[in-house]
Amino acid sequence: MSDLRIGVVGYGTGGRNFHTPFIEAAQGITLAGVVTRSTERTAEVAADWPGVPVFGSLDDMVAAGVDAVTITTPPGTHPELAFQAIAAGLHVMVDKPFAPSAAEGRELAAAADRAGVVLSAYHNRRWDADARTLAGVLSEGRLGKLWRVYSRMDQHNPGSLTAGAADGLLLDLGSHLVDQLIWLLGPVRSVNAHVDWVETDSGCTDAGFTLDLVHTSGARSYAEASKANHAEARELRAYGSKGSYLSLASDVQAAAVLSGLRPAAKPEDWGYEDRGHWPILSTASGRQRIPSLQGRWQDLYGAFAKAIRDGGPAPVPAGEAIRTLQVLDAARESALAGSTVEVGVP
Repeated sequence: MSDLRIGVVGYGTGGRNFHTPFIEAAQGITLAGVVTRSTERTAEVAADWPGVPVFGSLDDMVAAGVDAVTITTPPGTHPELAFQAIAAGLHVMVDKPFAPSAAEGRELAAAADRAGVVLSAYHNRRWDADARTLAGVLSEGRLGKLWRVYSRMDQHNPGSLTAGAADGLLLDLGSHLVDQLIWLLGPVRSVNAHVDWVETDSGCTDAGFTLDLVHTSGARSYAEASKANHAEARELRAYGSKGSYLSLASDVQAAAVLSGLRPAAKPEDWGYEDRGHWPILSTASGRQRIPSLQGRWQDLYGAFAKAIRDGGPAPVPAGEAIRTLQVLDAARESALAGSTVEVGVP
């Protein structure tokens, strides 16, 4: 069976670094075109992907013929472009945030259901090395009954902060952290949030947050992130009845791709943390380094192609993306009200 032909709509930092290299490395999928109106971006596509056509609009790409698209334009444009692609009968991958709110996410999901197309969210951080390694430790029961998980992702990048209904750090890094925690610990029952607000050229927006999540399983998780505190850190900690887990990862896939490497060049070596960044498992038996599992963002795209080909579920179904948005909606409400907010059932 021929590969799925996918087009990428947008070629900023996301399209160039976090999508096209992983499409190239994925099984069963081929990069069939890029949509951009920027002459600078057009030149970058020509240099990065010789022979891949560039289109001035999504309509032009649809007319040329593709099977699916990735929407990786500015967040506020995601719903409009996703609706346009769905109406054209295309399968759609939507970068985070999947939508500005859970309500708008439900509208996208309903449109995809009516059209009979696969709709997936690009929550690639489920395929991070540290998250996959912790998932393995939990599935093996090595921590016993899980009590709580702490997840921190600080990136000093205040210039990327903008104000808008689909902007702000909750919808940016919060989409990653909350999705990971739900994937690891299950649905969230309630959230208590604190948000740091800053003024930008486009208005007031959230530049940092701390979330206290209570999961329906009884476990608790804590997510925090910042982009305006001169901090760069990634930390994942877990505590259970049998011990603890600590990972101070380097975000190895992001660092590699931003340095110009591609996962398709040496797939067998891609996404492994150095031994110094391997997590530490502490139990009654002592402390030991746990070999880091391979980080493989390309597997999200491989699973997307397989879902379309075989008729199975999307790798990150719209319903799961909506579940994450519900928590983020509740977090914003909690921060503004200064109180705990219950999260509804998707």
